[in-house]
Amino acid sequence: MKTYRASSSLLVLISVSIAQFMAPLMLSSVGVALPSLGRDLHATAMQLGLVEQLYVVSLAMGMLAFGRYGDIVGQIKVFVPGLAVFTVFSCSLGLAQSVEMIMVQRFCQGIGACMMLSGSFALVAMAFPQEVRGRMIGIVSAFTYAGLSSGPVIGGYITDHFGWRHVFLLSAPLGLLAIVCGLAGARGAKPAAAQDKMDWRGAAFYAVSVALVMLGAAHAKQLLVGPPMILVGVAGLALFLKLQGKTEFPLLDVRLLKNNKYFTFSSLAAMGNYAATFGVTFLMSLYLQYVKGMSPHEAGMLLIVQPAMQIIVAPISGRLADKFRPGILATAGMLASFVGLMAAALTVGADTPLALLVSELAVIGVGFGVFISPNSTAIMGSVSRQQFGLASGMIATMRTLGMAVSMTTITLIISFMMGEATVTARTLPFFLHSMRLALAVSAVFSCVGVLLSLRRGKGV
Repeated sequence: MKTYRASSSLLVLISVSIAQFMAPLMLSSVGVALPSLGRDLHATAMQLGLVEQLYVVSLAMGMLAFGRYGDIVGQIKVFVPGLAVFTVFSCSLGLAQSVEMIMVQRFCQGIGACMMLSGSFALVAMAFPQEVRGRMIGIVSAFTYAGLSSGPVIGGYITDHFGWRHVFLLSAPLGLLAIVCGLAGARGAKPAAAQDKMDWRGAAFYAVSVALVMLGAAHAKQLLVGPPMILVGVAGLALFLKLQGKTEFPLLDVRLLKNNKYFTFSSLAAMGNYAATFGVTFLMSLYLQYVKGMSPHEAGMLLIVQPAMQIIVAPISGRLADKFRPGILATAGMLASFVGLMAAALTVGADTPLALLVSELAVIGVGFGVFISPNSTAIMGSVSRQQFGLASGMIATMRTLGMAVSMTTITLIISFMMGEATVTARTLPFFLHSMRLALAVSAVFSCVGVLLSLRRGKGV
């Protein structure tokens, strides 16, 4: 029986690791391919930003709901269909004939990613005992960064030799393998909260409110559209929280947020970290190709530095989180990311030496790697087994909200400073100003994350 459990846990770990690898692989590989995609489909810089933003908006809309739904019906019943949806749309994106169609399918791809990622950490937490949980989360996190690091290299090579459309076909064999391992490893697993009912009304309310905030921010220059959308979305989120406190089976247990300070501030710190670091690859990809004149493959080889450091550091920090207070480790990691981001904001320009840029990306990568595994371990360890899906969904929600905040902020800055203009020699100074401002704002997000992390206390 022990051997069966060990082998099943290993299959779950493999399936979750593949899922966590595929999602960032699609992000970072597509990020490198965006300039080629833009030239081929005559897309503006703002449209290219929306290709990334719509993906993370769809993630933010449904991550919390699917994490909770997995607690009720079983995480594997959400995880595997999500893998299938993600894989199908990853392939179909390569057939799109317009940037508008790319954006629509990118949104749908995000829904699949949302389903497969929402309960990933819950699956791992249920498959392994608490004494090795940090180590396993560190391994899963390392696969996430492996996707980020290999994405620019693979995406750049494929874009150079075969065209950007082939980048989207990368997930098909990996998706099939993850589905097989997931079904075999989680067979017979029981739902953690089968007696509860799903709050679909709250899920829809939350999804619409988040979408209004994110899309409203992207159109903030249109005074009759953007700001009203943001206000309605924020009001909707406030009403959502109020209604959740009165719901018998809430999507989000408001009492948990009020009474579990460690859980709440650890989750908020995760959002601050992703808001600070997620958009760096997008900015640097455009910078290296438009400003430094690199090919997609060359840009990808340089961009590997940041996630490569994360791959190296994440398993180490995960192992340390099993022995020491994870909150302290997470705070130290975010502080390192702040230093790297601020240095980049102050030094990036047309003549910035590549060696300096590499060192800054390395510092950001080390900081992220030190933060993420201990922080995820802290969140999962602060709740009961019946709330693993909620906690996993919260991790994913904060991650995707942070990603959405990052890309929304960058898109907004580019929109205000460049309008609908593409990046050319004439508009290059405006792009550099936009990039420096975006990096500075990212550093501020990281600083806020440090303060939130310090507020969490010593844990439960």
